[in-house]
Amino acid sequence: MVLIKFENSHEKVAMDLLSFMSSEQKLNVLHHTIHLYEEDPNWHLYFWKVDENFVGAIGIELNEHTFNVHHASVHPDFRNEGIGHIMVEHVQRLHEPLAMSATPETKDFLAKCWEHQFSG
Repeated sequence: MVLIKFENSHEKVAMDLLSFMSSEQKLNVLHHTIHLYEEDPNWHLYFWKVDENFVGAIGIELNEHTFNVHHASVHPDFRNEGIGHIMVEHVQRLHEPLAMSATPETKDFLAKCWEHQFSG
């Protein structure tokens, strides 16, 4: 299992994984999102890979003292296996000492991850 940073060659993977989020189900919105990750140096998209499968995606926007998690998605076949929690932990470590914050689209996802962190 490994966290991989988005590259232009991963565009189809990004579109597939991000489309599981309700806010990204319209094609024009999804294309705009991918464009942000390709062009804006403060936007970073990461994939979680298990064996040869890309099973999760987490996208952030860096700010001066924080980073916002804008996108978080796990393929339905791999949900409830702790992958979201692991992705969040890895991204948090990558961007220390910045504080992580949620957006309206990711607040429930991150709340479940934080709940898992403090109950485990």
